[in-house]
Amino acid sequence: MDKNQIFGIIIIVGLLIAYGIYNQPSKEEIAKKQREQDSIRKVLVEKQIQDSIAAMRDSVAKALIVNKVEAADSVNSDTVNTENLKSNLGIFSASALGEEKFVTLENQKIKIKFTTKGAYPYFAELRDFKRGGEKPWDKPLILFDENDNQFDLKFYSNNKDISTADLYFVNTKGDSLYDASEQKQTVTLRLNAGDDKYIDYIYSLDPDSYLLKFVIQFHGLENDLASNSSYIDINWKSKIRKQEKGADWENQNSTIYYKYFEDDVKYLTETSDDKKESADTRIRWIAYKDQFFSTILIADDYFSSAEMEYTKDKTFDKYLKHLESTISIPFENGNPKYAFNYYIGPNDFDILKKIKGPEDQDLNLKRLIPLGWSVFRWVNLYIIIPLFNGLGYLFGSNMGLIILIMTVIIKLALFPFTFKSYKSSAKMRVLKPQIDEINKKIPKEKTMERQQATMALYKKVGVNPMGGCLPMLFQMPFLIAMFRFFPSSIELRQKGFLWAADLSSYDSIWTFPHGFSIPWYGDHVSLFALLMAVAMLISQLLNKNQMSGGNTQMPGMKMMLYLMPVMMVLWFNKYSSGLSYYYFLSNIITIIQTLLIRRMINEDDLLAKLNTNKKKVKPKSNWQKRIEDMQKVQQQQKKKRR
Repeated sequence: MDKNQIFGIIIIVGLLIAYGIYNQPSKEEIAKKQREQDSIRKVLVEKQIQDSIAAMRDSVAKALIVNKVEAADSVNSDTVNTENLKSNLGIFSASALGEEKFVTLENQKIKIKFTTKGAYPYFAELRDFKRGGEKPWDKPLILFDENDNQFDLKFYSNNKDISTADLYFVNTKGDSLYDASEQKQTVTLRLNAGDDKYIDYIYSLDPDSYLLKFVIQFHGLENDLASNSSYIDINWKSKIRKQEKGADWENQNSTIYYKYFEDDVKYLTETSDDKKESADTRIRWIAYKDQFFSTILIADDYFSSAEMEYTKDKTFDKYLKHLESTISIPFENGNPKYAFNYYIGPNDFDILKKIKGPEDQDLNLKRLIPLGWSVFRWVNLYIIIPLFNGLGYLFGSNMGLIILIMTVIIKLALFPFTFKSYKSSAKMRVLKPQIDEINKKIPKEKTMERQQATMALYKKVGVNPMGGCLPMLFQMPFLIAMFRFFPSSIELRQKGFLWAADLSSYDSIWTFPHGFSIPWYGDHVSLFALLMAVAMLISQLLNKNQMSGGNTQMPGMKMMLYLMPVMMVLWFNKYSSGLSYYYFLSNIITIIQTLLIRRMINEDDLLAKLNTNKKKVKPKSNWQKRIEDMQKVQQQQKKKRR
């Protein structure tokens, strides 16, 4: 680049700078320009605000239009719903809307809450009892609550299918609490159906009573109920709550019982996962029973028929079984009135046997207590229960002492049979050498001759081969009766003895950790069950010769000698500890009696007496004649075959 080019560039830059300085606006011009920009900016902001206001106005207008449309739709929807209610429920449509409220009726024994939606017992608490399980027993015993119990009356009105469980009743007195501790109180819940038309559910409770009187009264509905119906249905649902420590055992004692009008009491087998039965003839009462408590619906007249079913709860977390009954009651056109009683209380034999029907009719509610069948029940009814109650009167609630004394009394009463059985077996033992001689002389092939020779020996010495068995049969009813008595005795509930906290349930000296459980045995160790098994084994070892009549025991019998105590441990580990305690005591007393009887009977003297009897001529007994006749017939048949 030469000098001329450099000089030209400098001149151009200078001119540009001079032009910029020359055209620079003054302070006034700058201020004016700023005012113009501020004015333009203000106009733009105002326009934006106006646009926003307009948008808001449009939005509000649209919202108002939507609200008006929705309000109109709501009015139309309410109109449609009202029409639907009238179409579905007829005169009862107004009772389909309402507020659920609760009414409490209580006395010293029970506390019951009723819901105005459906007007049925919603909650029941037994005040004299506490919930079972592990100590401390400080939780109230609630038979049902919330949706555990439902009662639904179903009928037709003006060709409409009415279900009261979904309708709202009105408490006619308005009070929320009725205390029947001093005098009878009545709660009336009314289902309105128009002018002077209604259905009343009337509940009454007397002081110190578990019996809740219940009346359903129709009024002014003679022209609105289906005249061609011959019955009205009751749908009764309930859930059996887990109340005790041993859920498995409690479940095996929970089911539905019912009594035919003029017949016996029946029940649905407890051990199924589900069970269903129908009763097509008249029924007097239906009971939802668990191990120690029941809710029973008793008709003053009768139920026409019923379908009953239960389903076992798989979890056993809160409930044991879900029960349901569809019960038909007779219907006559007009304003029918139905009278019932709810029994909500314990399965106490003395309480249940006092509850009577009209004209002092025996309702046989005591059959809810499973005391066994036939002779075993008779033993419990006429011997065990009176003895148990008598000892309870003398010794109060000390159940361990009562069971001990009762066991001693029973064993002493049965001692003559025990002694006779042992003596008869002793006779068989001392005759064993002579029986062995007969068997040596007569070969095995001549079985009939062996039997005849043996029977001839028994006849000469005066021994009855069945003499040792028959006395034992008199003791069996007591053993089996006790098996039913102790687990069903509410008197043992939450009564402790030694290490057993509750004699009505199993005792546990150790629980397996981490939820471990042995099949058929359980997750704990019952000391009373172990003691019972040991005592049983010792007793059987002492009496093994007596049981075999002095003959060599068969291998199977030897195995049963040891297997039976093991099986008893498996079975009784979850059973009532009171029952295991009783069997333990019974076996201990049997051991003592066996040792005493051995001292009382001298087998050498007994053999000498039997040999003396051989010289005496004795007539044949009827039993011996029958045996000999049978043997002769068998011999004749055998000869014919040859």
